Amino acid sequence: MDLTVPTRFADRDWERPVPDAPLRIAVVGLGWFGREIAIPGIERADHCELGAVVSGDREKAERVAAESGADSALTYDEYADGAGTDAYDAVYVVTPNALHLPHVETAADHGKHVICEKPLEATADRAREVVSVCEDAGVTLMTAYRMQATRSVRWVRDRIGAGVVGDPVQVHGEFSFDLLADGDPDQWRLDPDMAGGGALVDIGVYPLNTARFLLDADPVAVGADTVENPPHFDGVDEHVAFQLSFPDGATASCTASYGASAANRLSVLGTEGRIVLEPVFDVDADRTITVERDGSSVSVDAAEPSEVAEEFDYFATGALTGMEIEPDGADGVVDVEVIEAVYESAESGRRVSLDGE
Repeated sequence: MDLTVPTRFADRDWERPVPDAPLRIAVVGLGWFGREIAIPGIERADHCELGAVVSGDREKAERVAAESGADSALTYDEYADGAGTDAYDAVYVVTPNALHLPHVETAADHGKHVICEKPLEATADRAREVVSVCEDAGVTLMTAYRMQATRSVRWVRDRIGAGVVGDPVQVHGEFSFDLLADGDPDQWRLDPDMAGGGALVDIGVYPLNTARFLLDADPVAVGADTVENPPHFDGVDEHVAFQLSFPDGATASCTASYGASAANRLSVLGTEGRIVLEPVFDVDADRTITVERDGSSVSVDAAEPSEVAEEFDYFATGALTGMEIEPDGADGVVDVEVIEAVYESAESGRRVSLDGE
């Protein structure tokens, strides 16, 4: 078995001509991720450009538009009323989770394609509504799982499928940081109604979805524990640990924490070997990939383009060419259903089935 790991990931396995590019995108939500990560990613993308910015604060919208060169600066009310629709073809929703649905509904009503941040919504019922409104409007919907557009992660999935680790047996994923080390305790991520949960919803979804992506399978059962820590973590989990059981017998053990030392790692252990990615979930992480098999080990520092730019180009390619998007709305719904099952298991102390039995 070839253990060679590329030193540079130069190719997109989904690349195809996009004759109608660029896709002009409106960024709805101008928090730090929208301003500092998404907008620069759009600007670096090959098939996208920034068309509009949308905020609840007019001054902020106008300032960000001036700094970024966006054609239109809108308030949420103006966006909902249909102002500035000539400036954009698609919408990127990066607001608090419980506000995704109304902003997606607006985009669908205006016939605009949608890329919506994860989790798709704060509850599974609302996530299913997100999918429904886009289907009814005939617009493309992508859940913003940048891991699924990242070249190194896609390469790892390909190698797992080719049997480099044999049959996958266990996935281990961890993602943690101290949310309050430099932050404000009065933030929407600590509001259970706005977020839908705590560490699980915000960062635990990364190992959850990446495990599903790498194994190309959905879990059939989950067991979990969560820990709250009032007063700051009251009604939301500060720490979570959960185990997913997959149909072929593989398991995934995942942890996430808002109050632990930084950790950012994922490994896939199989009957013949192991693949480890670290760090894996940080934006534009300088990943080290290690492949172990038959007593041999190969590690490389993966060089690849900005994964945020890759994510937006992947979305644009799907929206403009009809290419099937893997992290679609249905993919996003599965994760919110699993999240709800994790919380049910933690509360009941029992394993929860996800296969309808």
